[in-house]
Amino acid sequence: MNSYRLTSMEEPTDEMLSQLMKEVAEEAKRKSEEAHKRFFTDLRMAARIQRREIIRKQQKRLGECKTDTDNE
Repeated sequence: MNSYRLTSMEEPTDEMLSQLMKEVAEEAKRKSEEAHKRFFTDLRMAARIQRREIIRKQQKRLGECKTDTDNE
């Protein structure tokens, strides 16, 4: 169906329209699934980065607290 182009000169048959709509629906579903996977992959990566940053900051604070009590 990739070769068929809708024009005002020629009406497509019901079968052609049905096939075209099926192909468009399949492509839309595939793209939607890819976007869904990409979104959640990116979300998981952002969460990992945030967790690492929080841990780094906590470790830095713990290190600062430890040295403050040692100096007393």
